Amino acid sequence: MNIKELDDQVSVSEHINCEAIISLAQSGVQVVVCNCPEGESEAHPSYTEMEQAAEEAGIKFVAIPFTRGRMMREHCEAFRDVLQAASKVHAFCRTGNRSSQVWAGAKILMGADKQELRSMAQEAGFDISATLITIEP
Repeated sequence: MNIKELDDQVSVSEHINCEAIISLAQSGVQVVVCNCPEGESEAHPSYTEMEQAAEEAGIKFVAIPFTRGRMMREHCEAFRDVLQAASKVHAFCRTGNRSSQVWAGAKILMGADKQELRSMAQEAGFDISATLITIEP
């Protein structure tokens, strides 16, 4: 699992498995967010399996799924709600890119500076330019 830190609260990665949820919980993660539609890949666990693994690890599992290029404000609002309710969040999707986009959208809704977000995302290896243009507070 290639974890990339976007800020002090949020990390992202590619798809994870149920065993990774245990490691994330041990590192202090309180909520795991899946940004993939269920069944995007047959090789990955179902939402039910991930939710059960999270519950066993003592953390929460949340699905905020969307496909590439289809992120909407509602996804950002849902992720914002997660950020406001937890101090440490790990989000994942196929490559981490969708998760970085929804993080940026949520942070914009929370009043974050767009240029600072761009810098943080670039440091982690992501380009959030489209989100900076399309999401307004």
